[in-house]
Amino acid sequence: MTSSGRGSLVSALALGLVVLGGTAMAQAPRGGGLSPDKIDELAQKHDGYYGALAPENLAKPRPKPPFNMTGTWFIDLRRSFSDFMFGPPYPQFYAAGQAAMRAATAAAKAHEPYRDSIAECYPAGMPMIMTRVWPINIIQLPTVVEMVFGFTNSLRLIYLDGRPHTDPDLAIPTYNGESIGHWEGHTLVVDTKYFEPNQHWIDNGLPISDQFHIVERMTLLDQGKTLQIEYIMTDPKNWKGEWRSTKRWMREDYSDIPEVECPPNLNQNLPGTREGDEAAQRVDDSVKPTGSAASK
Repeated sequence: MTSSGRGSLVSALALGLVVLGGTAMAQAPRGGGLSPDKIDELAQKHDGYYGALAPENLAKPRPKPPFNMTGTWFIDLRRSFSDFMFGPPYPQFYAAGQAAMRAATAAAKAHEPYRDSIAECYPAGMPMIMTRVWPINIIQLPTVVEMVFGFTNSLRLIYLDGRPHTDPDLAIPTYNGESIGHWEGHTLVVDTKYFEPNQHWIDNGLPISDQFHIVERMTLLDQGKTLQIEYIMTDPKNWKGEWRSTKRWMREDYSDIPEVECPPNLNQNLPGTREGDEAAQRVDDSVKPTGSAASK
């Protein structure tokens, strides 16, 4: 079974547990409560290790990190707006990637959207969530780096407490993946895998698979004013070897992130999305003249 298949199975099992839990609560006598085991199950209690925010975990003795990236950051687009993209240069794509490149080029020439899933409220996912033109809040604790993105308030967690990646038979794929970090000198090395590939693209509609994997090397430059991340991305189903890209972010001490939601019904007002184009077409059709005058 593939990791995607295993993830789907685990998701289905998790949903079943929630449904069963809800049924049990509905059938419980008034005033009755849940058992400790049921509460642990619904709270997704870890098997044998503390959560990242547990006081016991935060208080464990650890070497002082070489830097702390807590702050608000914004992608550095001073050289070129296109620097939000992760290519070119691109790796050698296989059939799916080659087809996407051709289709994206044709759509651009026709001034039409291509695989603009982000505009339709699908998660941007890693790595694209990192370079949306919105600020990013980063909170670094001894056990975890929490990233909250201004764009749709997406959440990314990088665990630093020594835990391993989840067993692949139990992992549930997500759009930002599961990130585990460790320090190598003055660099934070982050290993991320277990990605959800559905409607998950890089740059102009380039697909990923369930084998997509990212290693990031994070450093602070300019006395802590610049965050630099080198991306090393592999996907043996979609391209040959490594796809490398280096990005920089500027510290923005006078900025915060807002609350941002992306209700699907908003797509009806967004030109370039399927719903927006269909809504615009309905408006056009409603104002077209009818009868003999229209045929003249």
